[in-house]
Amino acid sequence: MTQSDKQVSGEDSLIARYFKPLATDPGAFNLDDDAGALKAAGEEIVVTTDAIVEGVHFLAGDPPDTLARKALRVNLSDIAAKGAVPAGFVLTVALRAVEEAWLKPFAAALGEDAAHYGCPLLGGDTVSTPGPLMISITAFGRVPDGCMVHRSGAKAGDRVFVTGTIGDAALGLDVLRGGPVAAALAEDAAARDWLASRYRIPQPRNALALAVREHASAAMDVSDGLAGDLAKLCAASGVSAEIELPRIPHSRAAASLLAQGVVGVEALIAGGDDYEILCAVPQDRADAFALAAQGAGVAVAAIGRIVSGRVGPRFLDGQGREQTLERLSYSHF
Repeated sequence: MTQSDKQVSGEDSLIARYFKPLATDPGAFNLDDDAGALKAAGEEIVVTTDAIVEGVHFLAGDPPDTLARKALRVNLSDIAAKGAVPAGFVLTVALRAVEEAWLKPFAAALGEDAAHYGCPLLGGDTVSTPGPLMISITAFGRVPDGCMVHRSGAKAGDRVFVTGTIGDAALGLDVLRGGPVAAALAEDAAARDWLASRYRIPQPRNALALAVREHASAAMDVSDGLAGDLAKLCAASGVSAEIELPRIPHSRAAASLLAQGVVGVEALIAGGDDYEILCAVPQDRADAFALAAQGAGVAVAAIGRIVSGRVGPRFLDGQGREQTLERLSYSHF
């Protein structure tokens, strides 16, 4: 993002009005340069990027403030899963038109989240597009040298933990689309609204980053579905896993819909957009990890264990019988 003192373009005016007030970090140079800067002394800079696209990651009518929060938070979720703390982000927005009614709440919500999570805007780009709205964020985090938690590193005997509840976002999308979940909750507006909010506004678990760094052998965030993301973690680590389906945490709304047969367990663990943390923790650190999570105010559940082997994870019902899943996760292609 740049702004010339000699000639102010429409893009420069947009940046100055909506985004320059968010660039509070000295490394942003008030958005008057072609790049930002992060200083690292005895630290590694963790880098992650995610884009959200209209019609793929959000619906055309979703409020702009929720889009701002989702765009930043999906990246913050990755930062947390690496055991890092947020350092800043750069933003690219592809807009069909410049509309204050959209940009003002978008920028306000983005600024609020940037301040709340300690992740300031460092720069970026604004472009026009005739196609769908697109918001892309690249986020940076800090972690002590050699301390980033990778997907690889899980070992046989480790406990498998997941934060929060799984499946709510997939149900929330169904609510917003007017699907079977919306019909089943026709008389429960509070449940519908809550599930929709879980889809629109993720809750990144950055408060758990230190506990992940200190105790986890491997970790990643759950973005494409618990089942598929666990398979990725296991593949990177050269191991397998056994997961007890009844131990997977679900919200009251999700558990009720599951008990009624409105949805199956596959829809909950393969649906995606949860943005929870999935991690493997050595057995001798499991209690300490759970205690640290409690202190951080983040709910965690032990859902299984890492086992030897290179086959995909096994998902077991309450009687120990393996359940075959036709779909493990959401896929763009």
